[in-house]
Amino acid sequence: MQKGVTNLNSFVLEEQRKNPKATGDLTMIFNQIAFAAKVISREVNKAGIANIVGKAHSVNVHGEEQQKLDVFANKKMIQALAHTGTICAMASEEAEGIIHVPDEYPKGRYAVVFDPLDGSSNIDVNVAIGTIFGVYRAVSHNESGSEEDFLQRGNSLVCAGYIVYGSSTMLVYTTGNGVSGFTLDPSVGEFILSHPDMRAPDHGSIYAVNEANFDGWEPAIKRYVSYLKNFKERRYTGRYIGSFVADFHRNLLKGGVFLYPAYPQFPRGRLRLVYEANPMAFIIERAGGMAIDGHGNILDKKPEKLHQYTPLVIGSRFEVELFLEFMRAEGQ
Repeated sequence: MQKGVTNLNSFVLEEQRKNPKATGDLTMIFNQIAFAAKVISREVNKAGIANIVGKAHSVNVHGEEQQKLDVFANKKMIQALAHTGTICAMASEEAEGIIHVPDEYPKGRYAVVFDPLDGSSNIDVNVAIGTIFGVYRAVSHNESGSEEDFLQRGNSLVCAGYIVYGSSTMLVYTTGNGVSGFTLDPSVGEFILSHPDMRAPDHGSIYAVNEANFDGWEPAIKRYVSYLKNFKERRYTGRYIGSFVADFHRNLLKGGVFLYPAYPQFPRGRLRLVYEANPMAFIIERAGGMAIDGHGNILDKKPEKLHQYTPLVIGSRFEVELFLEFMRAEGQ
């Protein structure tokens, strides 16, 4: 498949042909997510001139005040997926429980999770934001889906990806065999292959962490970050955007580590295991990197509830393994 020539639909169909058992259901799901991403991208790109920025005067399940684009993106993801006939249910970071497919539509055997608009607090200041998604095969015997379908370990994902809405709109995904990136060409409305076979560098020179929380970290984490600042072999630079998708995307391309450890205000971490950590961990592992909760592999962690929080350390293999060394030295 040629860079700059192959569009997303052609790429996905070619991948489908490689699997003689493929039914086309996953292709349908993926194409609808890509469609929703185009619609969301359109709204994001005109956010400064349309009545789509600002607060929605509502809160989500976490008690966080929603932005108008949060509500819009969540609605568009649901609308894009509900009628496909390939899914049994959905789960969104913005909704308390699972989202059932309306009765008038046929049901399928896939369960889709998504964070419709990650980093939405940055909308009003024109900082890159994104969408994160993951797809599981349903494991329950309920045609309309149940929480069991969404509380699977991340290593059971069959597909994961994200869309970053920045200077350009880019979609990155994996079905377990390599990671591919596509950039939206607005002149033709198509995602075009721009980053084939994406690989995370073995090490980087960027660490992304909210250092305002430094005083609340465990001693081993403080020493780890201080060590990176004074690393003799290469100079590390702190780069923290505060939009997980944007920080992850930069480090996937350039190498480095993103960490959001536990601290007193959020003793269980800050990121959601089901909607954020698992899909991104699935991607980074297929790109040659690592993702842990500070001690073990994120993808081995069994979710106990839909909106479970987790600490997260994710990125290039060298920096994540170094983090583990610091934690082990502390006896943790």
